[in-house]
Amino acid sequence: MTAPLTLLIAALGGEGGGVLTSWIVNAAQDSNLPVQATSIPGVAQRTGATTYYVEIWPQAWDEIDGAEPVFALSPSPGEIDVFASSELLETGRQIQSGYVTPDRTLLIASTHRVFATSEKMKMGDGRADNKQLVQVAGDRSKSQIFFDMEDAARNAGAHISAVLLGSIAGCGTLPISDETFREGIRAEGKAVEANLAGFEAGLKAAKGDVAVQALQPEDRFAHVTATPDLLKRAASFPAEVQPTLDHAIRRLMDFQDTAYAGLYLDRLAPYADGEVDVQVRVAKYLAVRMSFEDVIRVAQAKTRPERLARIRAETGAAAGDSVKVTEFLKPGIAEFCDVLPEGIARMVLARAEKSEKLRNWHKGMELNSSSVTGFLKLKTLAGMRRWRRRTWRFRREQESIEAWLDLISQAQKLNAALAAEIAECARLIKGYSDTHVRGTGNFGRINAALIGPALRREIDAESAAVDIAAAREAALADPDGLTLTQTLSASAVPVPARREAAE
Repeated sequence: MTAPLTLLIAALGGEGGGVLTSWIVNAAQDSNLPVQATSIPGVAQRTGATTYYVEIWPQAWDEIDGAEPVFALSPSPGEIDVFASSELLETGRQIQSGYVTPDRTLLIASTHRVFATSEKMKMGDGRADNKQLVQVAGDRSKSQIFFDMEDAARNAGAHISAVLLGSIAGCGTLPISDETFREGIRAEGKAVEANLAGFEAGLKAAKGDVAVQALQPEDRFAHVTATPDLLKRAASFPAEVQPTLDHAIRRLMDFQDTAYAGLYLDRLAPYADGEVDVQVRVAKYLAVRMSFEDVIRVAQAKTRPERLARIRAETGAAAGDSVKVTEFLKPGIAEFCDVLPEGIARMVLARAEKSEKLRNWHKGMELNSSSVTGFLKLKTLAGMRRWRRRTWRFRREQESIEAWLDLISQAQKLNAALAAEIAECARLIKGYSDTHVRGTGNFGRINAALIGPALRREIDAESAAVDIAAAREAALADPDGLTLTQTLSASAVPVPARREAAE
């Protein structure tokens, strides 16, 4: 019995999913094949893709003697022949919905990521595991084509929709020739050369004519070279810690300078003879804590040359095109004081405590960072890095880091698991303003309820390690702290009252 070929496409807003669908429909019509396409709009703010559903009858009109094929208006789980996705997490969403099945579906997916709103909202690292997504996709589909479509589009100077079209054409499932797709791109008459280049890139990747690179995390500090002295010092640590140290040294050199990276190794040295698991965790989170987010750091990130290049690539701007980048900023009194010397900051914050208006002050700003004036303003702020050591925020962060390291050192003498969980609690402390206050306060509650009693041997160290892990995950899961309160209440020691941490 003849049945239509079913094709489901998931594309993010602005990626040209509608144009892609039109290319496929027009190519089918040019091939004299009955075809129907429908779409289900997604939503803004990256909470879901727009899906496009296409059914193509595999026989030409003149082969079916005027009979009218019956097409479905929407996809059905378990009945998709080809699923194509422009982003990895969207692949996971559709697999979860049952549209991709191991007995039928050819899966075509890009390996790059555009983080979803749900990932960004989590207090900890809310990112989905890319390798796990690829593994699940492979297990749940009959066959697979994986490659980085965003990278292919960027190299071709095309929209990702053209690359996706090439990969669909190259999969060999649709009864439409490659040349018919090319003619459709030419007939449209828009960005023809770029779209043809993107089509060819996708076509070659799908047919296996080019090597597909494995998933690799982005190295944001690839431009930084560690000094021979720092590398020599790092070499004394176990092999398991080396990858972390390489990244951490370059990260801290970028954040501040070589001396600051040296301080990182000084702080890590007392753990060199301890458990490797503790060393790895301390090495990782110490680097993160020492490169804390302040307004200087934000300005550093926004003035990197590669940032504008990435924005141009993401927007598909051609050489010579003008791109305007607007930064929306709303610093409050806390961010303002962070970059001031300690004495002045204390004076301003003391006045803020007495004035509700000053305490709640925020300055909303729109800054065109692609203009000379706007860029220079950010560059000036980033240049304050040379005075960062004298700022109020820097002093407080160093005191907090030393206190955290002291807890780990004490715990290491009692139980390695306890030390590891205390090190992991650094995940709670991040960001600035309210986010930083909330995280610091949650850590203080866990310290008072579990860490302190464990170090004083009032509760069992191994049990405390389990409870600390549970409390930490509760704090990360609930920004309001209610889940943390419930978790701490289940412990064997009195729960400290919740209070706002002093900024």
